[in-house]
Amino acid sequence: VQLQASGGGLVQPGGSLRLSCAASGSIVSIADMGWYRQAPGKQRELVARITSSGTTNYADSVKGRFTISRDNAKNTVYLQMSSLKPEDTAVYFCNTVARPNYYSGYDNYWGQGTQVTVSS
Repeated sequence: VQLQASGGGLVQPGGSLRLSCAASGSIVSIADMGWYRQAPGKQRELVARITSSGTTNYADSVKGRFTISRDNAKNTVYLQMSSLKPEDTAVYFCNTVARPNYYSGYDNYWGQGTQVTVSS
């Protein structure tokens, strides 16, 4: 299972960005999909997750500003980020819990990360 993230970049405070992450390769099924972020000198933290049925949860710091969604037909997860703040600056990683074949169970997979910088 490979994850390819895109959509990061430089944005001014108050601006918006949309991240996308597509899962590809040998995939039987995907359970949860999510986004994490890691700022310099800090631990990686959960931003948002979404289950296969669409149940979501968010970090308190992004509630009301970020929206996670997924397209199950495309094995893709999105993160719409609005009202961005300088403290949102980080490398954003997509994550999925997926089953790669019928001979193995679910495992955890990570994308390569995409940089989001919020600065004027």
